[in-house]
Amino acid sequence: MTEPLQEPGKLVLLDKSSPASESRIQRQLFGLDSAALTQIFTEMGQKPYRARQLADGLYRQRATHLDRITTLPQTLRDRLAADGWEVGRPNIAESFRSIDGTERYLIQTGSQTVETVWMPEGDDGAEFGEEEGTEGASTPAASSWRRATICVSSQIGCAVNCQFCLTAKLGLQRNLAPGEIAGQVVAVLERHQVELNKSRVNLVFMGMGEPFLNYDNFMAAVRLLIDEVGIAAPRMTVSTSGIVPGILRFAQEKVRPKLAISLNAPNDEIRESIMPVNRKWNIDAVLDAASTIPFRPREKVTFEYVMLGGVTDGQEHADELIRLVLHWRRANLPAMVNLIAWNPGPGIAFNSPSADSVAAFQQQLLAAGIQTYIRRPRGRDIYAACGQLKRTSESSAQPA
Repeated sequence: MTEPLQEPGKLVLLDKSSPASESRIQRQLFGLDSAALTQIFTEMGQKPYRARQLADGLYRQRATHLDRITTLPQTLRDRLAADGWEVGRPNIAESFRSIDGTERYLIQTGSQTVETVWMPEGDDGAEFGEEEGTEGASTPAASSWRRATICVSSQIGCAVNCQFCLTAKLGLQRNLAPGEIAGQVVAVLERHQVELNKSRVNLVFMGMGEPFLNYDNFMAAVRLLIDEVGIAAPRMTVSTSGIVPGILRFAQEKVRPKLAISLNAPNDEIRESIMPVNRKWNIDAVLDAASTIPFRPREKVTFEYVMLGGVTDGQEHADELIRLVLHWRRANLPAMVNLIAWNPGPGIAFNSPSADSVAAFQQQLLAAGIQTYIRRPRGRDIYAACGQLKRTSESSAQPA
């Protein structure tokens, strides 16, 4: 890995891999759970324990080629290859490092790329709130970070069309498969040689796309990450713009991440102007659906609130938000708030709020007894911050 360029405002390219071949084998093992792997081996006349060995090689050892899964006999690896199977895990095609240590990746998924972000030390948001704590965290050998967050994408592009988000400029190109979602995480864990039993890593499904518009694949990826990779569900948070049917399905899951709702406005009038999804499911409908979730002890839903200068950052907006949160808290919806100063992007006509207005907004909420965090912007100079993901490469765009 090259050293970061110390001049702010430039994309720092760390490495670039060749795109996946268009003629690649399509029978991919990565993305299959233990049950599916067991079925493959059963059809081959093999014992079920071979499936456990293969799953361990794919998800715990993070092998990228069958030949590296040496717990399987060479003859069995050769037979899998002869039958057209390959590991097929997404790979990091391009990597950029911010002056603040954040890394943004273009991850190859077939002929397209999707974005994933690594944030050492997190961003001070609610994902590292008091319910998580820091007890038991240790510093990995040869690492300068104590904890980290991986921001994961669920779709290439997005159909929700939030007016302040750069990803919306892409539109929706396609859903990601379970292995393409979980593969982002495993590729980043491998890059940083993360030992999950020693390191504190959180996942936030807040990258490209609306997870609840790709619900089945998203939840299949969550189960892979829990059961096969070994990341605990409370270490995961999924953000939705307010897809009510998805929230209601999510409430029925026995094992699930925590929920964040991209609220971003204190009333329906403002929210509809910046988030067209509000025309279908307004704030009350979204929060009514969220109130059906059986929350774990000390668990809260997080209201993500992007602060747009002159639009949602005033004292009157804070007062409205306070009334909204307290009302729904009384309606059995435990909540906390993440404040996010809007991150600029080309072609988007909003302004970032001042640091003073963000701090004053937080103090109003804290004074009302609402647990409130300010999410620190990470990777703005490489288009890695919240709302900036658009598969930006060094040759195709300059940072704002």
